[in-house]
Amino acid sequence: MDGFVGAVLSFPTVLFTPLLILVIGFWIVVIAGGADPDAGDSGDLLSFAGLGGLPVSVPVSLLVLFAWFGSLSGAEFLPVWVALGLALVVAWILTRLAVVVLRRFAPVGTDPSRTDFVGRTCVIRTGRVTSTFGQAEVHAEDGSSAIVQVRQAGDDDLHAGTVAVLYDFDPKGEFFWVVPADIATKDV
Repeated sequence: MDGFVGAVLSFPTVLFTPLLILVIGFWIVVIAGGADPDAGDSGDLLSFAGLGGLPVSVPVSLLVLFAWFGSLSGAEFLPVWVALGLALVVAWILTRLAVVVLRRFAPVGTDPSRTDFVGRTCVIRTGRVTSTFGQAEVHAEDGSSAIVQVRQAGDDDLHAGTVAVLYDFDPKGEFFWVVPADIATKDV
């Protein structure tokens, strides 16, 4: 064990050991639910280095891990300054490859939400729509459809087959407010 501890605390590995401890601590906090690994965007520097497109915690963690391991193993076989330089270059290459692969699996854009329907037209599917009852069919941007709960504030005749516009979403009641499409498109 003294050989490993001595190697970890010797140059050049000692430069990366505290960073590795911070990375491990960060991921333990993430697992415990105390931090968000998606917080923060890969800054311009990481994007310039080819490491952008993922939350900043991922490429930085990989870079530290690969640099630490590269300096640890390289110091055993190479002069320390060569081991340090080579560890940094190899860490960047391996991190770049990992980021390219991980970006393929990363979600694109934001998660869909009900508020994405606000402003869309819908077709009323129930016999009537009141301030307490009603359903309508709305189509999402990708072409899929959904049946949503709708309500109206006025006393317009909204019945099955009527085209209406979803103009607001009530998150507490989980329904959309609607008005007839012909009213929504009238010139003011």
